[in-house]
Amino acid sequence: MTRSLETAAPAAVAQGLRRVAIDPLSRVEGHGKVTILLDAQNRVQQVRLHIVEFRGFEKFIEGRPYWEVPVMVQRLCGICPVSHHLAASKAFDRVVGAVPITASAEKIRRLMHYGQVMQSHALHFFHLASPDLLFGFDSDANRRNIVGVAQAHPDIAKKGILLRKFGQEVIRVTAGKRVHGTGSVPGGMNKHVSAEDRAMLQRDVAQMTAWAQDAVGMAKQLHAQNPVLYNSFGSFRSSMLSLVRADGAMDLYDGVIRARDAAGQLIFDGASDQGYLDLIEEEVKPWTYMKFPFLKSLGPDLGWYRVGPLARLQNCDFIPSPLAEVERQAFVAWGRGEPIHATLAYHWARMIELLHCIEVIAQLLDDPDILSGELMAGEPRRRSGVGVIEAPRGTLIHHYEVGDDDLVTMCNLIVSTTHNNQAMNEAVCSVAREYLDGRELTEGLLNHIEVAIRAYDPCLSCATHALGQMPLDVALVGPGGELMDRLTRSHTGDIVRDLQPPSSPAA
Repeated sequence: MTRSLETAAPAAVAQGLRRVAIDPLSRVEGHGKVTILLDAQNRVQQVRLHIVEFRGFEKFIEGRPYWEVPVMVQRLCGICPVSHHLAASKAFDRVVGAVPITASAEKIRRLMHYGQVMQSHALHFFHLASPDLLFGFDSDANRRNIVGVAQAHPDIAKKGILLRKFGQEVIRVTAGKRVHGTGSVPGGMNKHVSAEDRAMLQRDVAQMTAWAQDAVGMAKQLHAQNPVLYNSFGSFRSSMLSLVRADGAMDLYDGVIRARDAAGQLIFDGASDQGYLDLIEEEVKPWTYMKFPFLKSLGPDLGWYRVGPLARLQNCDFIPSPLAEVERQAFVAWGRGEPIHATLAYHWARMIELLHCIEVIAQLLDDPDILSGELMAGEPRRRSGVGVIEAPRGTLIHHYEVGDDDLVTMCNLIVSTTHNNQAMNEAVCSVAREYLDGRELTEGLLNHIEVAIRAYDPCLSCATHALGQMPLDVALVGPGGELMDRLTRSHTGDIVRDLQPPSSPAA
């Protein structure tokens, strides 16, 4: 990791500001950085999270046969490929007229999806987040990693590794492979679960359930040991959005869209996933490749929101599995009648969802429909479809249009990390002003910024999927270093020829 002092833009220099960059962010999926503008007294003037990588999935999906897409879009990510696999499949279920899909196909998809959420949550909490939580945000950077956890807490590391392994095995027996499987297809599934694979998974269910309960207990204990830190760190009020079942229960695979405001009051409920464009709009900003979604009814300034475990636990009315529901009630009680907005509470909520996942997996493994029954449905054909699912990091939206030649003509994706974009920026601003403002910067203090971002478990590769009008600056320089020609393109697409020396944005 590189943390460096950089030259700020001319406008910032004129104000006597300097820039600190955390580049790249560590222990997150993908590439990003944070820039902090400081004045002469080390007072924080600006903090921004920049997503600096770029991927063009929304464009190169166009022109491909629709049946290829559920496999192609998994390449957005190696950690949550199943979420994209299933969201795309759900969208194309509508294109092929398979709504609803068969009971067997839905149960096998659910088994695959809950295995995916389980393994992703275990990976994040034990491998990426636990070094900060167990050793402290200011601890030795050389120790603050999964190797350090394995040395100091071998039992915790072992549980994390084996919980993730179990989730990966659930994916393998349903999707064909642990990563980038092919089990789900438009209209249903292409394979059942074998009796041998079911028996293999059932042997470990009781142990996984016990370890998941231990993980919830560990997260709960961390909050109890330092309630001031866990309540205040990166805390800010925001709206929340997620899918819920028609009866208000948590459902990670399907449901209607519900949003609550910062006080916990409903903004809307029971909204169809097919009408997401009536609810959500996205805006772009010139200093990042990740877009900023907001609720249309509230506008860009007030309409941003959070998704993911923290939102899901408080947006639903109950969790439909007994052990996780008991833990959800304890979590909600921590707020003493008010919604919990603390950034670090994401970890506790994530472990409750981990427990819920293993409970659902156990129920599905007992269901004979995963071993036999019709797998495919279809007709009549449609030209478009939307698939929405609750990925590990939050609500995931896939929207496609298909021509009469079966080729995709339009693709729009709003991924979980994109929904959380403004929230992550709010979190780093809050932490910077509380912990860095006016102080001598140290590695440990800068790690506080990363701790806030990691709590959201961002997948930056997934979030930078769009191909649009990117800011661009191309300069032709002569052999003596003189500027001979220069073209710039703004984020709005305007192209200007300018021979003035290039200047970079403030952050």
